Amino acid sequence: MFKRIYNFVLLFKEYAVFSILLVLSLVLMALNDNTQIRHIRGVATVVFGVVQDQLAFVPRYFSLRKENDILRRMNVDLADEASQLREAKLENDRLRRLLGFKDVSHYPLLAAKVVGKNLTLLRNTITLNIGKLDGVLPHMPVVGDGGLVGVVANVNDHYAIVRILYNTDFRASTKSQRARVDGILAWDGEDLILTNVAKNLDIVAGDTLITTDYSSTYPPNIRIGTVSEVAEQQGSLFKRVLVTPGVDFVKLEEVFVISYIPDSERSELEQSLQQKLRR
Repeated sequence: MFKRIYNFVLLFKEYAVFSILLVLSLVLMALNDNTQIRHIRGVATVVFGVVQDQLAFVPRYFSLRKENDILRRMNVDLADEASQLREAKLENDRLRRLLGFKDVSHYPLLAAKVVGKNLTLLRNTITLNIGKLDGVLPHMPVVGDGGLVGVVANVNDHYAIVRILYNTDFRASTKSQRARVDGILAWDGEDLILTNVAKNLDIVAGDTLITTDYSSTYPPNIRIGTVSEVAEQQGSLFKRVLVTPGVDFVKLEEVFVISYIPDSERSELEQSLQQKLRR
């Protein structure tokens, strides 16, 4: 061990001697009170202060860089928190409107979230996160905070497919709330229209449309939307009535499935009559 230290000292003896002499010189200068020494100490102090001041930006740079990184992380966290708060507020507003509908509904309602959408087809649908195990059955109506969404078309244990208003297979018996004008709501692939409205009937833009008692699928008085345009059709006995739905399907996120089962006796009677008429 000592031999290694001795060999190391021999190898760097010049540097060791220089370091010892330098330290000794500094100690002697510090202890010496000579005028020249005091002058040298003063000059050295000024030079050291200037050099230190010039090099002070180095630790400040790294300190500022670290502080900027912390501030950036805080900004990201705050932006994320603000986004979550906005989303929570919007969801709270939607749920309040849905709960308002629930308070006036005469039928049990099953809350569901929209987990899938097809809005660019002729037979558009949405997918819900509830199914048979939650009590959902085919042909049950689905509503949102703005009114009628559609009807359950297919269902398995955990999910349900809903045929929405913008589906060429969708039909609903409808009437205007003001003048009680009846018609059939349908989508022709481009426009949502109220069909079978005779020219002499009183229906105008702005009328609110609701479901009727004539339907065996939908309970009455569910809001559907409003009449957006009424036009005369040459050579036809019916008006062309365009409808704007109350539900924004692009923004739709939460819905209720209405636990409404049509009267089986009435359905069987109507189906038997239709079969007889086809013969």
